[in-house]
Amino acid sequence: MRAAKFLSVAVVSTLAVATGCNSDDGSARRSVPSASAPAGLEAFYQQKPSWKDCRDGFQCATVQVPLDYTEPAGAKVGISVIRLPAQNESARIGSLLTNPGGPGGSGVNFVRQAARAFGNDLRDRFDIVGFDPRGVAASAPVRCNTGPQLDDFFATDASPDDKKETDALATEGQEFAQNCKSKASATLPHVGTVNAARDMDVLRAALGDPKLTYYGASYGTYLGAFYAEQFPQNIRAFVLDGAVDPTLSSTDVLIEQAKGFETALRAFADDCVRAGSCRFGNSVDAVLATISSFLAKTDQTPLANSRDSRKVTESLAVMGLARALYVKEYWPVLRQALTQAIQKSDGTMLLTLADEMVERKPDGSYSNQTDANMAVNCVDKPNPPDAATYAKAATEAEKAAPRFGPFVVWGGIPCVYWPAQTKDQPKPITAKGAAPILVIGTLRDPATPYKWSQSLADQLSSGVLLTFDGDGHTAYLQGDHCITQATDNYLISTDPPKDGTTCR
Repeated sequence: MRAAKFLSVAVVSTLAVATGCNSDDGSARRSVPSASAPAGLEAFYQQKPSWKDCRDGFQCATVQVPLDYTEPAGAKVGISVIRLPAQNESARIGSLLTNPGGPGGSGVNFVRQAARAFGNDLRDRFDIVGFDPRGVAASAPVRCNTGPQLDDFFATDASPDDKKETDALATEGQEFAQNCKSKASATLPHVGTVNAARDMDVLRAALGDPKLTYYGASYGTYLGAFYAEQFPQNIRAFVLDGAVDPTLSSTDVLIEQAKGFETALRAFADDCVRAGSCRFGNSVDAVLATISSFLAKTDQTPLANSRDSRKVTESLAVMGLARALYVKEYWPVLRQALTQAIQKSDGTMLLTLADEMVERKPDGSYSNQTDANMAVNCVDKPNPPDAATYAKAATEAEKAAPRFGPFVVWGGIPCVYWPAQTKDQPKPITAKGAAPILVIGTLRDPATPYKWSQSLADQLSSGVLLTFDGDGHTAYLQGDHCITQATDNYLISTDPPKDGTTCR
């Protein structure tokens, strides 16, 4: 979740498409929220969004929030919002606010793509609502780096073998941070999760909901937990799918996430062997050894690709591996990509997967996902003081996750040099007084390890844990009937499943 190289984004959101919020009319249904507005913020809480048609049954609007909540009369940020109205107006409960993760994932794009994948009962009873958090996509986006600069950043060897390669990583981190300082210094202190959670409460009021109903995936669970801690009395029903553990330090998050990718890679290897005729070995360990050998060779001799002039370095190859592990349905694609790379020295498919993960477009430009991801993560938690500390964390991660450890950890190196820092230490989130909060964990989730969901459910005073015995990142949108039924029933009735329930 922390490193720009390994994002925690709900998988649907990585298939970004342009969203236009432009046409004309739309309804402005609202009820008077019962929760009072914090002092000095009444004008923001009393907004009535001007909804406009924006294609295919969706409506779009912009909601204003203060850039700095301590100075509400100062600069403002426009939060881009989209909704798909409830199918059954007479049975409508309210809005289901969503966030797909990241940080850096566009909630507007997510809803445009995924709203109709939510359960039919939910679609009848709720407007499905998405928003781009501050600093992301259409909401005052943080933009620091050009396409060529990001190409260099992602291609840099993130498993350094000597001082020269370590220094190169540090230089890339410094340049990334300096680019953000020169282009977005006024915004960077204010894009953290605490402020994004405050924005969610303004959105709740603007949507006309006395209390908030929410689905957050991946980093969206972290955002949701911060909301719950600040506004426990305003929660109606919360689903946190693929949870992030708020008690972990910045480097501990990276180390544990690297372990998650190793767990998922082992599951991929097991699936390959069980399917028969696995081209990479006849046992799980043999498949993993083949992949390790391939990565070591690529470290010495990057692969060509048929799309453009870039060389597919070891770092890009690992990123391609990681992207495919997010979704089990991608595993056949990963087998093809590895076959192409290992047998033909052609990295085209791995590069395509890597580009999809970081939203690189065919013309060489990027969405602002990477810049926003780094901006939020670097300001959310205290950062290590120097590259040497990162090197120690990378060594620790490599022991536990030999194929992913260094790459995940070194991806956060810009935070060492970040111009906006915090002294707020990680701590448990209890959300005392909140209504029941449903936490969903997937046993072999690559990006948000299952034990994070266990931990968050334990921390929350009203946490309820629902387990999915499956693969891939997050559970709800995978289509499992047990998960869908339990989640939809809870969001509609506010009655959660029994704590400890497992869906297989």
